Amino acid sequence: MFRRTFIALTSAALLATPAFADGHGKDIVDTAIGAGSFNTLVAAVSAAGLVDTLKGPGPFTVFAPTDEAFAALPAGTVESLLEPANRDQLVAILTYHVVPAKVMAADVAGQTVTAKTVNGAKLTVDGRKGVMINDAEVVQADIMASNGVIHVVDKVILPGS
Repeated sequence: MFRRTFIALTSAALLATPAFADGHGKDIVDTAIGAGSFNTLVAAVSAAGLVDTLKGPGPFTVFAPTDEAFAALPAGTVESLLEPANRDQLVAILTYHVVPAKVMAADVAGQTVTAKTVNGAKLTVDGRKGVMINDAEVVQADIMASNGVIHVVDKVILPGS
């Protein structure tokens, strides 16, 4: 009985390992693409010319708004930001969603801290009741990528918010 249980557990572990490793083998961008709920974010990152940066070695923490979060912006906002003439504004907004370090939800549990973003501005991370990033709620935390971590937020976080 013990031998059968040991063999079954070992087989299960060996079969699970490639799937686990594969999830961690994708960078921030590929992880976002694979999730299927960040199409607007991926399009914005591409329009801003930030794909290569977010595929870089990192580590990065990305507070990733869902497609629904982008859709909640005033009508025409996303389309306007994606225009080449507004690239600097788009870059400023997107880089405000990125911290140049790997920060896990457990790192901020029970406390309020400020974090300096890639665009140089600071945001407030409140981990006292769940996790809030300024006024956006983290709805899914700790999605691992090879070069950092993604935390899904329910709003687009604007500098100065």
